Amino acid sequence: MGHNSDANLVDKLFALLLYLLPHHLLSQVMYVITRCEWVPFKNALIRQAIKLYGIDMSIAANPDPASYCSFNAFFTRSLRSDARPLATESNAVLSPVDGAVSQSGQIVDGRIFQAKGRDYSLEELVGGDKALVEAFDGGRFATIYLSPRDYHRIHIPLAGRLTKMLHVPGRLFSVSPSTTRTVPRLFSRNERVVNLFETDAGPMAVIMVGAIFVASIDTVWAGTVAPLSRSVKTSSYEDDCIEPAVFERGAEIGRFNMGSTVVLLFGKNAVEWSEAMQPDAKLCMGQSIGTTL
Repeated sequence: MGHNSDANLVDKLFALLLYLLPHHLLSQVMYVITRCEWVPFKNALIRQAIKLYGIDMSIAANPDPASYCSFNAFFTRSLRSDARPLATESNAVLSPVDGAVSQSGQIVDGRIFQAKGRDYSLEELVGGDKALVEAFDGGRFATIYLSPRDYHRIHIPLAGRLTKMLHVPGRLFSVSPSTTRTVPRLFSRNERVVNLFETDAGPMAVIMVGAIFVASIDTVWAGTVAPLSRSVKTSSYEDDCIEPAVFERGAEIGRFNMGSTVVLLFGKNAVEWSEAMQPDAKLCMGQSIGTTL
């Protein structure tokens, strides 16, 4: 009992510190540091990260740490083509990232479960977009946390066509398990990029949630999206004059420049999560995390 109380106190003190920190300023500083190309400095950072987090360079497309031009180039490194085989079942929903399951389940009455005693609003998560609320209420969600040791490129779980992207400004709290337990409405308060796709299973949202020290969030169709502005910005990809962005299952769609979280949303009766989707379970990009119905 005493151990749990001590852990809860530490979590709360850490969360209090995060409230006081200048999130965006720190992330801007991190942007500069991680893109520094001075060889002794960037090599020292890369060596320290590999040692501290136990990063496996044997699966990287380029396994030589010293050959990366900056820490960010190392952090967003690609993997060998055989490192993350895609699940072969035709109805499999693929994990979009390497990471750990935070939570998964059903969206009930417009609320999404965050942690014991905490949930948040679907409407707030999607920047107040009523059409998205209608599309996903009663459906399924999954929240996947990427730690600093993980591969940081994001892939599409099902083949789909991009229809909309929303950049929603916000705070940049840490998204570590401790802050997930203590900061109310964490994922609907942090800056995020909501990407909406049309798939054979209906609408699917892949939401890239920013965090402290996440210098930027990139997509393959728009480049750097966040940070961008301090108001919600919606980009539509449904106009006839815009070439549609169509992706095969498992294709890369974006990346985090430093670690963060992905939230997946599916509509009602669209998918069923697999037994792998238990809190804290480790995932590899491309493995089956559920099936379409």
